[in-house]
Amino acid sequence: MSRRSLATVALAAALLLTGCGGKDAPGPSASPTAGRGEAASPTGGSPFWVDPDSDAARQVKEYEKQGRTEDARIMRRIADRPLAVWPAGDDPGPDVTRAVKGAAPEGRTVVLVAYNIPHRDCGMYSAGGARDAGAYRDWVDAFASAVGDAPAIVILEPDAVPHIVDGCTPAGYHDERLQLLAGAVERFKEQPRTRVYLDAGNPAWIDTPAKLVEPLRRAGVAKADGFALNVANFQTDAVVRGFGAGLSRLLGGAHFTVDTSRNGAGPLPGDRADAWCNPPGRALGVPPTDQTGDGLIDAFLWIKRPGESDGTCRGGPAAGTWWPDYALGLARRAKN
Repeated sequence: MSRRSLATVALAAALLLTGCGGKDAPGPSASPTAGRGEAASPTGGSPFWVDPDSDAARQVKEYEKQGRTEDARIMRRIADRPLAVWPAGDDPGPDVTRAVKGAAPEGRTVVLVAYNIPHRDCGMYSAGGARDAGAYRDWVDAFASAVGDAPAIVILEPDAVPHIVDGCTPAGYHDERLQLLAGAVERFKEQPRTRVYLDAGNPAWIDTPAKLVEPLRRAGVAKADGFALNVANFQTDAVVRGFGAGLSRLLGGAHFTVDTSRNGAGPLPGDRADAWCNPPGRALGVPPTDQTGDGLIDAFLWIKRPGESDGTCRGGPAAGTWWPDYALGLARRAKN
């Protein structure tokens, strides 16, 4: 999944006819955090579910078998934290059900990402999505039905609204997309304990909050629980907090969530068009918690699963593929 800067979007605009090619103080948190010399606490201070079979958890076991004790300990900084689940394929039910059942014994909240909008990612690294509007509605219905009455947070369609704002998604798809998003908000909100946040990009991508207001309104943000910022990106908490507060004012006080999965060292320095894609030297950010110390921020979440590639850039594997070396680097440089 891409998170373009405006410079990248401009570069990609020429490809529209064939499909677009293209730590500041974190704020108070009640969640206990691990220092550089400690392993993370699996549930300390967080209401969210920790997947015992994540790629990171399996990597820990592999390192332990190989005698790489120190690497295993460091990798636990990811494995022992709550990570969002991205249901894949034509039927999201099995992935959602596994998460819901896993979270149920301790009454924890599952964090889920709905990422299947038609014409997804402008034909870039995470191209795909439902084949048409009808298939998308069916997919959302299956997703929501699998959640049932479990406590859940759904991050709705990363990229979908920002790609309308930046022009990467052709204009002919805009009305349908906004209608599908509004319908998805309504369907998810039929579930009694589901909170929904519409993705609104990040401050390095959409530089002016006002540009997001109308499309977010048309996408149903008033019926959602708010919007999501910094998904899969690296902007600092301070920058995101300021941007989010501005957007919130324009939306009548809407709340938001922040993806802190990889922003512990902030964005890659310099104005680089590919700064969003597997940038070197980055670090894990504030661990997931709903104790944010900010009345507008409902949660810090690890929406992008640390260690999954952004795409085939800088030697990375395909988007969404587990990349243990990159994951280990993020964890080694973590300050929490």
